[in-house]
Amino acid sequence: MAVCVSRFHTHFLNCSSNLKPLATISKDNKMKMRVHYDLKQGQSRIFHELPSGLSMEVIVQKGVGDAEKNKNVEYPPLVFVHGSYHAAWCWAEHWFPFFSSSGYDCYALSLLGQGESDEPADSVAGTLETHARDVADFIYRNVRSPPVLLGHSFGGLIIQYYISNLGSRKINEDLYPKLRGAVLVCSVPPSGNSGLVWRYLFTKPIAAFKVTRSLAAKAFQTSLSLCKETFFSATMEDHVVKRYQELMKESSRLPLFDLRKLNASLPVPSVPHCPLEILVLGAKDDFIVDAEGLKETAKFYDVSPVCVEETAHDMMLDVSWEKGAKIILSWLNDLEM
Repeated sequence: MAVCVSRFHTHFLNCSSNLKPLATISKDNKMKMRVHYDLKQGQSRIFHELPSGLSMEVIVQKGVGDAEKNKNVEYPPLVFVHGSYHAAWCWAEHWFPFFSSSGYDCYALSLLGQGESDEPADSVAGTLETHARDVADFIYRNVRSPPVLLGHSFGGLIIQYYISNLGSRKINEDLYPKLRGAVLVCSVPPSGNSGLVWRYLFTKPIAAFKVTRSLAAKAFQTSLSLCKETFFSATMEDHVVKRYQELMKESSRLPLFDLRKLNASLPVPSVPHCPLEILVLGAKDDFIVDAEGLKETAKFYDVSPVCVEETAHDMMLDVSWEKGAKIILSWLNDLEM
C-alpha cells in the first residue's frame, strides 16, 4: 500500500546553511482529479508551496537497493517534469520503482493547473519562464544536492529553458540552482513545435490531421484508437490505454501554454558552453516528435541523439518502458564515474 502524506508538514532541508527549511505541506482539500492515481509501495504525495502561495503536487519515492549496498557512491536526485495532458503520476507508474530500486531519490512535479496542483488565475497554466522558475524553486527549497532533471515532450522544453539560464551572470544561482545533468525524453525541440507541424503538413498530411485532431481538438480523450496511436505502441493492450486515457483527461485543467505566445518567444537561448551533461532520448515510433525534431535538439546541445526502437512518444508508460529506463540508468552510471 502506498504511503500518502496528509494533515501534517513534511520538511526537506536544503543543503545551504543559510536557508531556512521550507515546509512542503499536504492539502486537506479534496483531490482535484476525478480519476485518482493510486500511489505504489514506497511512494508519497506532498505539496510544495511556491512563493505565489500556490502549491504544486509532488510525488516522491526515495532510493533503496544499490544505495544501501554502496554508500560510497553519490546518487544524484532525479527530478521529473511532465508534458501536456500529463502530470506527476506518469513517472510514478514504471520509472519511479525502476530508478528508486537502483538507489535514486525520485521527485515528479505536477506543473500548475495540472494533476493535483493549484491553478493560477489565468487562462493558461504558465509560460516557459514561470514553469521553469517553479521547478527551480522546488529544487532550491527541497533537493539536497544538484539533481538530474528529466523532462518529457513540452516538459523537455521547460528544462531547456532552465538550462539556458544556468551560468548567466544576470541570474542569481538561487533562482536556477545547478544541475548534475539533464535528460530530454521525446522533447519538443528548442525551436518549438511549429517545425514539427509544418513538416507533417507537407510530408504526412494524414498524420498531421490526426495529430491536430488528437491534441489540439483533444480527440484523444474520446477515441481510444487515436489515444493509442498518439501516445503508445500498437501492442499496448486496450485496457491499459484506457486507464491512461482516463488519467490524461483529468490531468490538465488548464492548457500548459499559450502556444502562440510560446512560439513567439522561441527558440530557447543558445548555450555556447553548456555546463552539464545532457542525454537526448527519442522514440523510433514517436507519433508527435519526429526524427528531425530529435536531431535538432541533439545538435543544439552538440550531443548524439539516442533513438529507442519499438517505443512510442509516452516512453515512460509504453509497453516497452524499460528500454528507455535502462538507457538512462546506463547514462547515469557513466555520469557518476
